[in-house]
Amino acid sequence: MAEKDFNLHDVVQMKKPHPCGENRWKIIRMGMDIRIKCLGCDHSVMIPRRDFTKKVKKVLEKAED
Repeated sequence: MAEKDFNLHDVVQMKKPHPCGENRWKIIRMGMDIRIKCLGCDHSVMIPRRDFTKKVKKVLEKAED
């Protein structure tokens, strides 16, 4: 499977939507764990990088440099 290219402040779509109904997440912290924030309800979740790469579907918006 192709490696997905994501960076800090990108907006990504996950394979499963958040319970609030939104499926747009902003990456707000990167390291060994990645913290993402739901753009619908502002709830944030920390996911290990290994699991995140499996669960992310695609990058919707790239961050402006």
